[in-house]
Amino acid sequence: MAAHNRTNMTARPSLTRATTEAEPLEAWREIVAQIGRDVAGPLTAALERVIQLTTTGKIDREGLRVLRAEIERARRVGMVGQQLSRFASKRLRQSHERLDLAQTLQAVLTHRAREVNARGIQVRQSTRAIEVLVDPALLFSLLNAVLDWAADGARTSIDFRVDQKDWPPHGRVSCSFALEPTDGATLESLNWHLVEQIAQSMGLALHCDTDETHVTLTLEFPRTVSDAIEGMSTVELDHGDASTLNSKPLAGSQVLVVSARREMRLLVREAIANMGLVIDFVGSVDEAVDFCREGWPHAIVFEAVLRGERLDQLADEIRAELPGFSFIEIAEEGNAFEISGFNGMNHARVGRDGLHQSLPSALVFELSKQY
Repeated sequence: MAAHNRTNMTARPSLTRATTEAEPLEAWREIVAQIGRDVAGPLTAALERVIQLTTTGKIDREGLRVLRAEIERARRVGMVGQQLSRFASKRLRQSHERLDLAQTLQAVLTHRAREVNARGIQVRQSTRAIEVLVDPALLFSLLNAVLDWAADGARTSIDFRVDQKDWPPHGRVSCSFALEPTDGATLESLNWHLVEQIAQSMGLALHCDTDETHVTLTLEFPRTVSDAIEGMSTVELDHGDASTLNSKPLAGSQVLVVSARREMRLLVREAIANMGLVIDFVGSVDEAVDFCREGWPHAIVFEAVLRGERLDQLADEIRAELPGFSFIEIAEEGNAFEISGFNGMNHARVGRDGLHQSLPSALVFELSKQY
């Protein structure tokens, strides 16, 4: 059924029941087929451009931009597919913490502001302070997935709201937007399936009301901290889950690696390959500046040899918008592991000799401060 004809869509429990049942297996087959279609489309277009380039030996700036965008679309599909596979595996474990929904939403929207604005979409917020008990990394991933899904379908603006139901007193995050005049296929995108799966894993109620022109998605948080339970401790509220951790707490976060040497790029890739991160590589600080014009990553990892005035200027520009942004320097040798703030440094530092052990730990520590 076309997405724009749905009303009161809910997160489909059939996707998370035992895989011995036919219904969830069929649902996952369709998701896998959709991943294939979504990867094949942009890669086919990119291949045609490469063939044209090899034939003519020429490509202009606009052609390069489009080629890069096509490859990036395919890569993004792959990353969403990897995240979906985490939920299909059922090995996800959570650590619940007390978080303010409004503050977390604002942090996500601030981080993504440049990217969303570049697409010509205005984001508006109406929020109030509501505290909930959730896994921080999953909440961060969920709000980013909702924003990705909404940005693909919105015409000109997206409205976010944080409020609380009268009864039961559950916190809610809602997202509404006017649809682009299409057939509504974007609402059934992989980002929608990712939103469904994260919400199901977190135990949230998910409703999506749609018509031909407008969409409203609402996420309801049953573990809301209200006055009635204010005196209870977090441990009491979170009995049975507090000892576990998310197996890939930073999955989906984007890390930009600035390195002129292929050898160093390979070392970094190997060190963080199993963290579920989106990793981009550039060869110079100037390329990093160009990359960041389209939107901020979540962290920048750079070789110490590239540290200079231009990189400091980039850091100042990013931190003017995102004060807690993470920079990690790779020292040329040694096993150093120094967190930001150590000895007055405004960035973390790891040594090349201990990269495989230290870089993942540094990223977890630095990025966790942003949640």
